[in-house]
Amino acid sequence: MYRYTPDDIDHERADHQAVIQGADDRDAKRIGNLGELAFEQFCREYLPVEMWEWKNEDAIRRCNPESFSGHDFEVFGYEVDVKSSRDVSAFLPESLVERDPDDDIVVMVWHRDDEDSLMLLGWERLATLKSKAEYSGESPAKLDHLAARPMNELLDLGPNTAHMNQKPENPFQPGDRVVKAEDEDPSIGVVVEVLPPEKNTGAFGQEIDGEVVSVAFPSSLDKGPADWREYHPAILASYCVDTDIKLWKYKHENLEFAANPYVPGDRVIKTSHDDPDTAVVVETPNGPTGDDVTVAYLNAFDDEGVWPGKLAEHCEENGIKCYTYEHSQLEFLQRVE
Repeated sequence: MYRYTPDDIDHERADHQAVIQGADDRDAKRIGNLGELAFEQFCREYLPVEMWEWKNEDAIRRCNPESFSGHDFEVFGYEVDVKSSRDVSAFLPESLVERDPDDDIVVMVWHRDDEDSLMLLGWERLATLKSKAEYSGESPAKLDHLAARPMNELLDLGPNTAHMNQKPENPFQPGDRVVKAEDEDPSIGVVVEVLPPEKNTGAFGQEIDGEVVSVAFPSSLDKGPADWREYHPAILASYCVDTDIKLWKYKHENLEFAANPYVPGDRVIKTSHDDPDTAVVVETPNGPTGDDVTVAYLNAFDDEGVWPGKLAEHCEENGIKCYTYEHSQLEFLQRVE
């Protein structure tokens, strides 16, 4: 068995996709999405990327309405459906066959009540489940048969391969502020999504070796139809695609975390204050390579309708007092759920 521990990004994507899809049972759809994410991570780590396909990848990663695919994955040419449940009786052969009799393979995922941990219990061919469900002989009164082959035996369905433990290493996740490594005059970008290796194409369709990170720049995000800072980082990919925000792709080795991550328009607080007021970043005088951040407190003015790039000019023209701090003295204002 394998355990999958979803993070905040996973939970938000799984839930928001259920909302966007208009699922009748939002909780069940969210849990089903988490089950697909769990199995996708197993495939990502242990199966050759060219021999499996996640049919609902765009739907879940970008929180869009789900495709009309009759199954969740194709693995080694087999149609695979993922079933997630807290109730182990859902994994009885007759229950699985009744719910989905038409696929080749079913993968069984058990989850905790808090949805903070999921267990990949195993997989089984539907043909085997059908024979078990139709078996008419007597069975022990207190013992039900749960047909489940170990997850690692799934590899035996494919060719003999040494593809094991191949999950890419990548330090970034949506919402991170990054700059291009070794750039003398870097601009801050916002990580929107990390693409799996088989989708790594750069400019002019050329394949990029390694894991690619899609980045949007605040100047483009500020031109969007909504306040992008109000969106959970997990939803940024969906927002950018839906609103045609331009994305730039970089090999993750070519990026690094921004030491000074702030840009005009960010809401921040000063950490040394016991009951800090909210401030807005007006400018970073020396850019992401400098230490200083200039802010104005929102109790002094209403920044609504002021273009982030014009905040410094607006404050100067209207006599709004500004304060300059080292970036280490500030924190982003936490988004209210």
